[in-house]
Amino acid sequence: MSPAATLAELLAPLRADPARCAVLLDVDGTLAPIVRHSQDATVPEATRTLLIAVARRYGIVACITGRRAADARRIVSIGSLAYVGNHGGELLRPGAMRAEQDPHVTDWTRRVQAFARQADTPGLTRLRVRIEDKESISAFHWRGAPDEEAAHAGVRELAEQAEAAGLATHWGRKVLEVRPPVRLDKGMGVRRLLRDAGAGCALYAGDDATDLDAFRALGELVDEGELEVAVRIGVDSEEGPPEIAQEADAVVAGPDGVRDLLLSLLD
Repeated sequence: MSPAATLAELLAPLRADPARCAVLLDVDGTLAPIVRHSQDATVPEATRTLLIAVARRYGIVACITGRRAADARRIVSIGSLAYVGNHGGELLRPGAMRAEQDPHVTDWTRRVQAFARQADTPGLTRLRVRIEDKESISAFHWRGAPDEEAAHAGVRELAEQAEAAGLATHWGRKVLEVRPPVRLDKGMGVRRLLRDAGAGCALYAGDDATDLDAFRALGELVDEGELEVAVRIGVDSEEGPPEIAQEADAVVAGPDGVRDLLLSLLD
């Protein structure tokens, strides 16, 4: 973890004027520990308690995730937060019943889902590759498969088929996402959330390659004069890319470190 004094200095602008600040957090690997099956992910109760307190104090508190926004809300179990889901493709506002979806993404949803149905073959089942339906995105997970190498090879073939069908592919940690061929990234989601929000400063914490887009978006917003202060917190992970530590202003040790970060925002 970064030295406490350094982290305290980074957080000082947020703590000085919390009503004008945004706290933006990845879910898996940041708030919730990575688990073998993604549907089993949970946010520890101690973290949830602190997150509720942070949401009461800070102007904007949101989860930015590759999951569907509704699924992220179920995992975090706090309805008063905003949820940016599907890597920026949808926004679920606090208390809203349904997520707002990017219309460019909506146009491709049926084609993505049709590809997933076609890919769901007995051969894929034998490899124990799990398909996650995220509406506009279909995810193929092989974490925990009996033969992860063989499952990975099968998923690589699917990636080639998806690209041949005109769809986009994105690789994560033991997961392939088949997506619409339009821009989808957490940086876009952060910009959409903060647009016209009047935030003067923002913090983002994340552990994976997809979080780098959010880091960069905050830096761009500062350069454009839309934000006064941006704080990028990397979350250390054995599977995370080295760029997280390189581009972060500070690094904390896993979800436990994120819990300590939330506590620091309240001190």
